[in-house]
Amino acid sequence: MKQGEDTSVDKNCEFDLDVEREERCGFPEVVYGQGKEVASIIRIFHRQLEQGQPCFATRVSAAKAKALQTEFAQGLDNRLARTFRIESPHAGAKVGKVAVLTAGTSDAPVAEEAMETLAWAGVNALLIQDVGVAGPERLRKRVHQFADADAVIVVAGMEGALPSVVGGYVAVPVIAVPTSVGYGASLGGMAAMLGMLNSCASNVCVVNIDAGFKGGYLAALIAKNRHK
Repeated sequence: MKQGEDTSVDKNCEFDLDVEREERCGFPEVVYGQGKEVASIIRIFHRQLEQGQPCFATRVSAAKAKALQTEFAQGLDNRLARTFRIESPHAGAKVGKVAVLTAGTSDAPVAEEAMETLAWAGVNALLIQDVGVAGPERLRKRVHQFADADAVIVVAGMEGALPSVVGGYVAVPVIAVPTSVGYGASLGGMAAMLGMLNSCASNVCVVNIDAGFKGGYLAALIAKNRHK
């Protein structure tokens, strides 16, 4: 456990859960775990379960995940994604199809966060890894697997070129997620993000650096609304 990290269950901690967010926005409230006491996350999850809502927390440390798993045996902890989620007992069949592509295996943690977000949202997801522009033939061989998707999430670092290439193959929104993978001049993902923002592919939109959750959430909205 990191110094100063609280994994106790404080029954007196306060929170104001937005239980009506699913009705307004399509999905329930999501917990950003970094900086939150695990006691708060536990109480929020209990309240959501009482409402019949699925639970999802991002940026969850290993110590917090261990405490959450003790409290919620049915919970699903993904250490690569740093997420913890609990499916609703009333969850129906998953809908739609979203493909998540990575340029390289170093982008996997961000892609996994997107995958976990899609699972929480009840959307079918396909993960295709290691199809970056350094070996373009790898992407061409896989296009048939995602050409029919409702949306495509492309996770890439370095120069961030992959979303533009993918955008030239599909007639659906391409959500580009820049990662902080790269050497010094990548500037912690800034180079990838700027490259993606300047994409000449008109169907590419861009979210923040390492924002796998945001990419997954947007793609889930697209898929869910398409299949209403």
